[in-house]
Amino acid sequence: MSRPDDATARSRFLSWVLRHAPHEVGVQVDEAGWAEVAEVLAACHARGLPLDRMGLAELVASSDKQRFALSPDGRRIRAVQGHSIPVRLDHPEREPPPCLYHGTVERFLAEIWAQGLVKGQRHHVHLSADPRTAATVGRRRGRPVVLEVAAHAMWTEGHRFWLSPNGVWLTDEVPARYLRRLP
Repeated sequence: MSRPDDATARSRFLSWVLRHAPHEVGVQVDEAGWAEVAEVLAACHARGLPLDRMGLAELVASSDKQRFALSPDGRRIRAVQGHSIPVRLDHPEREPPPCLYHGTVERFLAEIWAQGLVKGQRHHVHLSADPRTAATVGRRRGRPVVLEVAAHAMWTEGHRFWLSPNGVWLTDEVPARYLRRLP
C-alpha cells in the first residue's frame, strides 16, 4: 500500500497528463481523451512515480472524486472532465436540478459578477450538486465562497448541461444573472 502522499502525487500527475499535457511525457490521447495504460505507466515511472496496473486500478477505484475512468478491458484510461486539451467526452446531456453550486474564493467575485462563470482554458464550467462539495472545491484556493446557480432556469432558456460519470455537472458558461451568493 502506498503512502497517502504517494497516491496524491500520482493522482496529480495523472490529472496533469490526461487533462492538460500528455504530449509533454510522450503519452498519446485519442479524440475522446483515452490513453494507453502502458504509456501512462511508463510516464509515471519516468517521473519517479512507479505504478503498476494493479496500483493504477486501485488509484482509479479509490479516488474520492472519481476523476479517472478505465476502459472495460483495462487497457485505456482517461480523465472524466477538466481537460484543457481538445477532447470529445460524449457525456450525456441532462436536464439539471433546480439549483447547482460553484465553489470559488472572494478574490474572483468581482470578475464573476461582471462576466459570470466562464470555462477559461477548460472545456466546461464545473458545477456541484450540493453546496458542501462546492465549498470543498473552493477551499483549494482559500476561504470558500459558494455560489448557487439557477440551473433549471438556465436550461429552460436554452443552456445545455452534461453530467460526467463522477457526478460533476458541466455547462459552457453561467451568466451572472443566474448566480446568487450563499450566506
